[in-house]
Amino acid sequence: MRAAVVGVAAAAVAATAFTAPAQAGTRTDDHAATRRAMDAVVRQGVPGVTALARDDKGTWKAASGIGDRSTGAPRGTGDRYRVGSITKTFVATVLLQLEAEGRLSLDDKVDRWLPGVVRGNGHDGRKITVRQLLNHTSGIYNYTADETFGRTYFLHAGFMEHRYDSLTPRALVRTAMAHKPDFAPGASWNYSNTNYVLAGMIVQKVTGRPYGDEVRDRIVKPLGLNSTTVPGNDTHVPRPSSRAYSKLSDAPAATEIYDVTELNPSLASSAGEMISTSRDLTRFYTALLRGKLLPKKQLTEMTTTVQVQPGVGYGLGLMSEKTSCGTELWGHGGGIHGSSSGAVTTRDGRHALAYNLNGDWVGDGGAIQEAEFCGK
Repeated sequence: MRAAVVGVAAAAVAATAFTAPAQAGTRTDDHAATRRAMDAVVRQGVPGVTALARDDKGTWKAASGIGDRSTGAPRGTGDRYRVGSITKTFVATVLLQLEAEGRLSLDDKVDRWLPGVVRGNGHDGRKITVRQLLNHTSGIYNYTADETFGRTYFLHAGFMEHRYDSLTPRALVRTAMAHKPDFAPGASWNYSNTNYVLAGMIVQKVTGRPYGDEVRDRIVKPLGLNSTTVPGNDTHVPRPSSRAYSKLSDAPAATEIYDVTELNPSLASSAGEMISTSRDLTRFYTALLRGKLLPKKQLTEMTTTVQVQPGVGYGLGLMSEKTSCGTELWGHGGGIHGSSSGAVTTRDGRHALAYNLNGDWVGDGGAIQEAEFCGK
């Protein structure tokens, strides 16, 4: 459920490198730099990488490395994978559609829709707006930063015991409420998965339906995203797909690698549970930035950013960042057990890229973006 547009996998020392040349997809006349970057990521120690790009010339896709360490099967260009925090863009899009329909306002206080839910240790939903949830200026504590939650669901012993636990959104929010806020609402910026758990809860309160149903009917079906799902408590990744791997450790020198493909994604909820493909993600972000999902007013709101760091801004479920060659990219990154992904497009939607690494302990996804958009 990590957030960065580039560099979605943390750098670490690779214990094992599975190297295989990138397999060309639909088109082979260019994207050589992107293929080289994918192969380099595999040499860093990531089991495998899959990517797809769209531009005025058409669609290009490729895969590099291993999809299954037990059989040696290669990664596939059509793999489905867990997209982590890329889910947030889908959730924000639904909320902005509801605003366009006059069913809520970005300036509504959270307490209007979820009375009493955001309370405790200084948290107060009467002082936090929907907009502040979506752009991470609410100050609400990030539940995944809770030490006990981390030991239970991210480290080896806890994960192996609890990987199939079913968690409710309210339980995730309660974990956050046990801590003090990071800051007063609107006073600063800090990425918090709790914000988007609450956003998904608001979608359900406004519509009377789970947020996943709204994502399906408002985005997935109209765009023909046939491989995109909101799994809920389903622990499997539909085929075609590769295995997902993690060291389940916060120790940089850890060497043991575990298959973490099966897990209950309710631990991520509307902050990061979705499954998709590179094809579907590029189609989604292209349609979004071209105004096919939101009226102009709401798309302007979505692309109005808060500065996160120099050159990086966060809007409403959407990030902006410039490449080294000056190309401005819009999109989101996402990380969840054994899966690190990125999906970006130019502001006009004419050039898009999505990729996935099936290992979460090493690998520079940002280098793949740099290669695709800057040719280096």
